[in-house]
Amino acid sequence: MILSIFLGLPLAYAIIIPRDHASTFFHRHSLYHRSTLDSWTSYGCWTDNTGARTFSAASYTNTTGMTVESCISFCSSGANSYVYAGVEYAQECYCGNYLASDASNVSMSECDMTCTGNASELCGAGDRLNVYWSGTQPPSPPIIVPGVGNWRSLGCYNDSTITRALANGMRVTGQVTVESCTTACQDGGYQYAGVEYANECYCGMTLDNGSGPTPASSCDMTCAGNASEYCGGPDHLNLYNYTGTPATTDNTGGGTSTEFFITPSLSGGWTYGGCYVDNANGRVLGDELDSNDMTVESCVAHCTADSFTIAGLEYSTQCFCGNELIDGAIKAPDSDCNMACGGNATEACGAGNRLSVYTSTGNITILPVPTPLTSGLPGHWVYQGCLAEPAPGSHLFAYENDWTNNNTVEACLNQCAAFGYPAAGLEYGEQCFCGDISDVVDNNGTFVSGSECNMPCSGDPAHLCGANNLMSAYYWNGTMNVWHTPENIGRYEFLIGGVVVPLIATVGINNKVTFLEKYPTSEFANSTGAYELDISLVDNYLLAWREMHVKSDVFCSGSIILPDKGARQINVGGWSLESTYGVRLYTPDGQPGVNGTNDWEENANELSLQRGRWYPTAMMMPNGSILVVGGETGSNGPPQPSLEILPKPPGGDTVITLDYLQRTDPNNLYPFLLVLPSGRFFIGYYNEARILDPVTFDTVTVLPNMPGAVNNFLAGRTYPMEGTAVLLPQHAPYTDPIEILICGGSTPGAAIALDNCVSIIPEASNPTWTLERMPSKRVMPCMVTLPDGTYMILNGAHQGVAGFGLASDPNFSALLYDPSQPVGQRISILNSTIVARLYHSEATLLPDGRVLVSGSDPETNYPNGTAVYPEEFRIEVYIPPYLNQGFRQPEFTIAKTDWALGGQYNIVVTLYQGTTSTMRVSLIAASSSTHGNVMSGGRIIFPEFSCSGNTCTITAPPNAFVCPPGWHQLFVLDGPTPSHSAWVRIGGDPAQLGNWPDYPDFTAPGV
Repeated sequence: MILSIFLGLPLAYAIIIPRDHASTFFHRHSLYHRSTLDSWTSYGCWTDNTGARTFSAASYTNTTGMTVESCISFCSSGANSYVYAGVEYAQECYCGNYLASDASNVSMSECDMTCTGNASELCGAGDRLNVYWSGTQPPSPPIIVPGVGNWRSLGCYNDSTITRALANGMRVTGQVTVESCTTACQDGGYQYAGVEYANECYCGMTLDNGSGPTPASSCDMTCAGNASEYCGGPDHLNLYNYTGTPATTDNTGGGTSTEFFITPSLSGGWTYGGCYVDNANGRVLGDELDSNDMTVESCVAHCTADSFTIAGLEYSTQCFCGNELIDGAIKAPDSDCNMACGGNATEACGAGNRLSVYTSTGNITILPVPTPLTSGLPGHWVYQGCLAEPAPGSHLFAYENDWTNNNTVEACLNQCAAFGYPAAGLEYGEQCFCGDISDVVDNNGTFVSGSECNMPCSGDPAHLCGANNLMSAYYWNGTMNVWHTPENIGRYEFLIGGVVVPLIATVGINNKVTFLEKYPTSEFANSTGAYELDISLVDNYLLAWREMHVKSDVFCSGSIILPDKGARQINVGGWSLESTYGVRLYTPDGQPGVNGTNDWEENANELSLQRGRWYPTAMMMPNGSILVVGGETGSNGPPQPSLEILPKPPGGDTVITLDYLQRTDPNNLYPFLLVLPSGRFFIGYYNEARILDPVTFDTVTVLPNMPGAVNNFLAGRTYPMEGTAVLLPQHAPYTDPIEILICGGSTPGAAIALDNCVSIIPEASNPTWTLERMPSKRVMPCMVTLPDGTYMILNGAHQGVAGFGLASDPNFSALLYDPSQPVGQRISILNSTIVARLYHSEATLLPDGRVLVSGSDPETNYPNGTAVYPEEFRIEVYIPPYLNQGFRQPEFTIAKTDWALGGQYNIVVTLYQGTTSTMRVSLIAASSSTHGNVMSGGRIIFPEFSCSGNTCTITAPPNAFVCPPGWHQLFVLDGPTPSHSAWVRIGGDPAQLGNWPDYPDFTAPGV
């Protein structure tokens, strides 16, 4: 199933991406584990546990600014002087002198989350710590204090947050130690004292609720006030018995009585709501604020400021806020909330796992213990159960969204479905994972008891969203994506060995292919930068190639075909310095089997761009002029966020600056430029798009942002996160709005290639992007328009971005996209090659209907300097399915090849399978392709025609908006089988480019 989606994804569902992604992405900062910092060194990746921390001393959290350096500084400065520092879950810092006994050293790959304050550093993961060591030896290990004065240790005893072993939580002077707790209990006249969870103190006259001794190892947390002592553990007390003479007190076992606490008078309608048990099934309130100066008034003020209606105070110094109590909160006697507030000893601020609750509405809503959401699910989703991850730190599903405050089952399922993923898992309350059902088997997933998925959703506390390393799993019941696997899938064939690695491939009207490469920065000193391949001579390598010449470096320039009489190829821009201003022209000559003599013409002193441009796009406008847009000023130089026109209009500087290209640099190179049937222009850049006025170039419409990855809306579609774009077919009488298809791309940071295509009708009344998932991920793809109105998608990689050494894992398979099929059922899986086609690979339609596949210049090397993926000289052709059936191709003759808009022209056809009643005619605009950008938009038109016998009359397109002036390959299709093409020019040369430029070093072919 495919959903049409807006990119207006609620901000609540946004993912955290480093703020500097745009500037760092293009320059390829790599993630790394800090190895040394001053005297501190990496000590590896270690397990942690929220119930029993690996480091139980000082800690803090910074959701936006955590770095390895700041954590080490915290753990080694002022009152903190610890041996170890650890960063976890991107934003948490822990200190200690000892590693907990149950902590274990694991692979560094499990610590894979980037620090919130430095996206180039790694800060642990869920339950994983990047540990750093100061180089000094830790002090003596902590001990269970055997006694303090008349207090004697009874050992480690079990406790419960619901039914306490010792009835009274006690606030101590300073931080909790065995000494401070026993002193507080002695002053209160109690028989027993217990320290728990590092910083909790409890007193009582009796040991209640069946508490009994447990192994000493259960009390493994060091005291917050003295790391050399143990202060219990989770739900475990280090218990002490007073053996001296009891002091004379008025205490009857109630400890600090609530009788001398007052209930303050509060403004804003706030009133006391009672004492509630916390942590019976989980925290009943969130949004925690800790302060040693806590008062009821300050907590209420904090919750009011954040628009909450319930405030809860706990353990003297803690404030929690919310709009309801969750996890089945139950009321406790008011006497249980018996700890004085840190900032006002006359007020009660809860106790250990007891909340003094206040409400601004007079009502307290209590939500039940959360349960799995199994009914009322969107679409065809069905709950499957609790699914265990294969191992800590690894995940069954590849795509993760972290929604800290707003994760819900419905939001997660809708997100996965919108991007074509039929399996969804919710984990750790706030994580949403998307993937395929097959991932569960492939990654050894197992289902466990449903009770183990017990964490409420961060955005819906009434329902469960997994637990630590456990997912609440949902599957789509039915088929979400239809990827056809036809019997006839076509095939790759080796064509000829190459002489260079081409960057730009162009089929000329002489039916030969011109190639341009990165001269003079080629790896080959004798390269001339330009060559022409005669397809008719591929059986004779020495005759097939003709050497040509360019005068400056065309590396990452742009090309289109002019509508002049000679169908000249124009190339603009280049790599650096003078070449970035380059304008080069070549008039194809010769014929198959006969060499031409023309060469590239260039003289920067006579003809040049107004701005230097590296990675520009060129487009033929309806008025016959050339639009050149974007790029950078040179190799990795500042942006060139502007447009200009060739031939240069009269007057001075006519360059127009485009602020949106300035803003999105460097992720908008080789922008997509397309002429719309209204005469306006579509421009797609990075992940944005808009419609431009064809005269002023002002923005007419800002379109919705393009969808990206399911877990990263900042994914891009233009270089360097390179995808490819085409116009979908236009059919006479041209009343249907035109549609644009964009496939592939990548994400910033991790550079995970996109596995989807998106399409839009830009001039619809309410334009939205429709997303269709592809069978595999693909960055740097090529897309070729075929004569039957389908599109071949091939080349590229599963991971990385465009650039030297920046991609891996080649995608060897080819796909066929058929827009005549229903949305979501348009993709067929074709054959595969053995040749890696990565950066600088191209695919081009040949006049006989085959697809020429060339190039690959990844420059990806092993550490010893040998190539992982070599520079690729081999040239292949793909035989599409329509040529793989054994049918003879139809034929036709044509007398007139220079067509006026709206004119009628005859052809005589010879068909071998069908009749003219089932015949089709198509026109494919001449194009030049580089970096997957087909600079004609891959325009294909199915014109009106009628036949009398074998003579057919074709009506040319009506205007230059439907069909900008230029050369087209004319095909006849006999059923599925195309003919060889004939070149026709449509719309003439309205800007008189055939007489331009009027300089001695250029040959004008005429109009």
